[in-house]
Amino acid sequence: MMPNMRTKTAASLIAGALAAVTLAVTGAAAAGSDDAEPSITGQALAAASAAALAHTGGGRVTDTEVGDEDSYYEVEVTLPDGGKVDVQLDAQFNVVDQMADSEADE
Repeated sequence: MMPNMRTKTAASLIAGALAAVTLAVTGAAAAGSDDAEPSITGQALAAASAAALAHTGGGRVTDTEVGDEDSYYEVEVTLPDGGKVDVQLDAQFNVVDQMADSEADE
């Protein structure tokens, strides 16, 4: 039995929306990263982002790094007021430090 047109359309819309969200999160995390350290990807990106946003109480992830000089992971969060903070995480996604982003004006 073939699915009806409504089911096909809904499935296509859902798949498209999921792809757009994935691209937006991945693109936002990699945007502006001109450092030598690679960006966090995959499941680690989701876990690091969740830990950083829980720590800051919200905001938007705007950059990430693996192997940062200060910690295993670094997640830059832009806060609702426009300020930026770098959240340092260990390999198990525990917060080990937080500092105001000194490169926020660049």
